Amino acid sequence: MSEFAIRRLSLEGGKPATFDVVGQPVQRIDALGHVTGRSPYYDSLQERDLLHLKMVRSPHHHARILKIDTAPALAVEGVVKVLTHADVPNNVYCILEALGVPADEPVLAVDRVLYRGEQICAVIGETPQAAAEGARRVVIDYDVMPAVLDLEDALNPEFPAFKPHGHNYFLFEDHECRRIRFGDIEAGFAEADHILEHSYQSSPIEHAALETTGCIVSPAENGRYAIHSNTQALFFSLDVTANILGIEPARLHVVGGTVGGGFGGKCDVIVEPICTLAAMRTDRPVKYAYSRQEEMQVSSTRSAERITIRDGVMNDGRIVARKVRMLIDSGAYSRNTPYGTNKAAGHLPGPYAIPNVHGDVYCVYTNRTPTSAMRGFGVTMADYAIEVQMDRIARELEMDPLELRMINAYRDGDMKAIRKKVTGAALIETMRAAAELAGHEMPAGYDGMSSKHRDEIDG
Repeated sequence: MSEFAIRRLSLEGGKPATFDVVGQPVQRIDALGHVTGRSPYYDSLQERDLLHLKMVRSPHHHARILKIDTAPALAVEGVVKVLTHADVPNNVYCILEALGVPADEPVLAVDRVLYRGEQICAVIGETPQAAAEGARRVVIDYDVMPAVLDLEDALNPEFPAFKPHGHNYFLFEDHECRRIRFGDIEAGFAEADHILEHSYQSSPIEHAALETTGCIVSPAENGRYAIHSNTQALFFSLDVTANILGIEPARLHVVGGTVGGGFGGKCDVIVEPICTLAAMRTDRPVKYAYSRQEEMQVSSTRSAERITIRDGVMNDGRIVARKVRMLIDSGAYSRNTPYGTNKAAGHLPGPYAIPNVHGDVYCVYTNRTPTSAMRGFGVTMADYAIEVQMDRIARELEMDPLELRMINAYRDGDMKAIRKKVTGAALIETMRAAAELAGHEMPAGYDGMSSKHRDEIDG
């Protein structure tokens, strides 16, 4: 019996567990399946009479669609059907409507495209080659329009507003950004001995999973459909697909398996609705899988972000004011990014007790691939900028970076800028343990600091 199994049994039997896995090799529970080839991937499904779906995508960042001619595609040998927006019962994605995020993205483009690679027509063929050739034969007339590709340009009224509501940013309770207002920011800066301002930015980051996005949908008994997908969001896939197709969720059976790399990038429910519709219209199993080129071009990325942080700091290291302006690129549509913007705004002070905080966090729209979840999205870039800023403050004051962080760290009972009290703080203890492991000697007096209360050393 493996050490993992013994440890699990001890927990289930009510005996004290050792919890001694840190620093020790522990076998993943799915490792054996992976190395023996027994782990179930959606692409392992063997279906008779399988059809293949290939997508016609926009070659432009922003353009009106004047005409779509599918006749040349239907003339290709092996092409079974071509689907356009007129075939989609409810032609709009609706991933996070329950959280106040608007359903603003069509399944298949109607009269215009807002990013290069946007889905326009789905071509279904007997073979991947036939479907791909059919997709190449679809004739589309475009009226190319100016594109907005930079975050600052999205807020500039001199650039075209391509969103239907007349501006290229998401509204948070009628504000052009998510606002954080805590304390008196001007008084904080007036009090400060030092004022430091720096800017940070990140580019879009592709998840680059080994397995590209895809699914196979098969007609089942009693008018039901089995969706075999590599989605990270089974229930999202079920609900969103049912809403788009206008059918009861009970008619769908979403089957997950091993995800060959997700990291948040397979939460968007892009392939399942149109693939299910193709199976419904042909009464045959259909496969829709991104090529590697498609995965790199149109799968959602982590947002590009731009952050400016202005801090007011005392000589003893206390940060008394922090003003942040942050731009987060949602791409052409909302998907999950307004939600990620909320997360970023709530995290602006970081794990630090700053009495005066002013934050403006914008979710902006550009004519780029829509962005979405990736490894703690919303918080990740904010954390990076905040911690680099802390190191810069430490250098400016000629302080140990750990000392600076310990002085400013949250204690239990502190009020956050989002007006919630801190509970369970442990940053000080974590840093002290890290310093000890690294052989980093802390100055006298810092050993007694605690996340449970404030000490004399930090005022």
